[in-house]
Amino acid sequence: MNTSDCLLEQIHRVFPADKCDIRTISPLKLAYVGDAVFEIIVRTLVLDTTGGPVKKLHRKTSSLVNAATQSYIITTILPELTEQEGAVFRRGRNAKTSTMSRHADIQDYRNATGLEALYGYLYLTNQTERAVNLLKYAIERMEIPDAQKRGTNEQS
Repeated sequence: MNTSDCLLEQIHRVFPADKCDIRTISPLKLAYVGDAVFEIIVRTLVLDTTGGPVKKLHRKTSSLVNAATQSYIITTILPELTEQEGAVFRRGRNAKTSTMSRHADIQDYRNATGLEALYGYLYLTNQTERAVNLLKYAIERMEIPDAQKRGTNEQS
């Protein structure tokens, strides 16, 4: 295995499949993948910056992986998106879903779906560095104390 390959390339090498045009993937399918991509980025960040038991890691992750925070994140990064990224976000945000979160208002839920579609798109187009940098940009602008951004001031 070539260690410089990204995860997506490794998956496609081990499980070959026909290439598909990213533009033909529905925004809800992009959001389906993007939900996992966003969460793995956040979990990795939390693991690297937060000490303590797994319960504490889960609480920290949950504070970032929810519709309200994801809505805040997309609102923060929206001016930084390329035209194509903005179009993917809007397709995801405007997609008709058959479910709704019990813990989020409709606007936050739609924005979160758009963010997840964007993260799915970035992953499937091998732009994971861009995905990480967009999250970094948002976290640097979140209105929380600097030490908490690094996950260093929580005690359990």
